[in-house]
Amino acid sequence: MAVVALAQGMAAAHGSREAWRAAAVGACRALGGSFAALSVWERELGRLKVLVNVGELAEGEEEFPEDEAYPVHQFVEITEFLHEQWAGGGEPGAWVETAEGPAAGRRPGYCHQRVAALRRRRRGCCVVAPIVLHGRAWGELYVARPVGEPVFERADADFATVLAAVVAAGIAQTERLEEARRLAYTDALTGLANRRAVDVRLERAIERHRRDGVVVSLVVCDLNGLKRVNDTHGHAAGDRLLERFGSVLSLCGAMLPGALAARLGGDEFCLLAVGPSADQVVKAAEELCRRAAELELGDGVACGVASTEDPIGPVRSARRLFRLADAAQYRAKAERASRPVVAGRAGPDDPVVRLADEPSREADGERRRFRGRHAP
Repeated sequence: MAVVALAQGMAAAHGSREAWRAAAVGACRALGGSFAALSVWERELGRLKVLVNVGELAEGEEEFPEDEAYPVHQFVEITEFLHEQWAGGGEPGAWVETAEGPAAGRRPGYCHQRVAALRRRRRGCCVVAPIVLHGRAWGELYVARPVGEPVFERADADFATVLAAVVAAGIAQTERLEEARRLAYTDALTGLANRRAVDVRLERAIERHRRDGVVVSLVVCDLNGLKRVNDTHGHAAGDRLLERFGSVLSLCGAMLPGALAARLGGDEFCLLAVGPSADQVVKAAEELCRRAAELELGDGVACGVASTEDPIGPVRSARRLFRLADAAQYRAKAERASRPVVAGRAGPDDPVVRLADEPSREADGERRRFRGRHAP
C-alpha cells in the first residue's frame, strides 16, 4: 500500500515541485522516517542539489531550499555507485548509514560526510537510495530517523531501492507532462509563447486589473515584408526572418519585467506586460520598431499599443484590450508608421488617436487574427 500511495501522490501532483514533495513524503511514510529529502545530481556542476526537504527539519533546512547543494566528491559512496557498481553492468542499490558509521553491509574504512551530518542534525540513521532515470544516475532519495529510533536494516535498504524506482517512474511521467504543457503553449518555430499562452495570461491579467487596478499593456506587431521575402528568397529565408524578429521581440520584452513575448501566428507577434507603466511599454515598443527596421530582410514592423493606464475607457475584457492594440497596429501599418501607434494618445498628425469607436478596423483586425491563429 505504501508503494501505491507514493505512486498515486506523484501522479496527482501539478508540476515538478509538487511531485518532488510527494515523492519525499511518500518515501518518508513508507520507511517510517522522521525526515526525507530528494536531491538531483547536477553533472555539469559536480554537485548534489537538494530539491525538497520534508518532515522534521533541522536548523537551517528549508522545504524548498534555493542553494542547498553538496560537492559530489565529498561523498565517496556516490562516486562508488556511479563508477564502480555500474562498471560491471549492475545497478546501484540503497544503503544505510548510522551516526556511528557505515551499516547494513556497507564496508568500513572511510569517513562519510553524511555521518557528520547525521550527528550535527541529531539523526541516528539514514537510508540512501540512488534514483536511476533513463538508464543514468539522476539523484538520490534520502530518509532519516532520529536518535533513539530503531536503525534501518538491510530489508529497509532493499525496500528503499524499490521506492526509488517508483520515484524515478513518477519523475519521468512529470517530465513528460511538463514537456507536453510546454509544447502546448510554445510556438515551434521561434520558441516564443503562442496565442493560447497569450489568451490565458491576458485573461488573468485583466482579472487582476479589474480587481486591483494593475496596469495591463499589450503591444501587437505585424512583421512587414514577410510575403515578399518568402516569394523572393524562399520560405527558409522567411522562417529565418521570423526567428530573428522573435529574438528582437524577446530582447525588447526584457525591458519590461515579467513581459510575455509571443507569436500569435503567421507574421503577427505581441508583447504582454503586467505591471510596468504605459510609458515604459511604449518605450520598449519604440525600441522594437527601431531594431526591426535594422533587420537584414523584411521592411520593419507595424506596431500598435494599448494600455489600461491610457485614456481608452474601461477595459473589462481581454478581448477589448486586444481589439484596441490590434486596431492601433492596423493604423500603423496603413500609415507605414516607423513608430508605434498608441491607442488613446495623440498621433503625429491627429489630435488624439481614438480607436475604440472604429468597428470596421476592429472587425478587420479580428479577421486577420483569425487567419494568424491558423497560420503555420
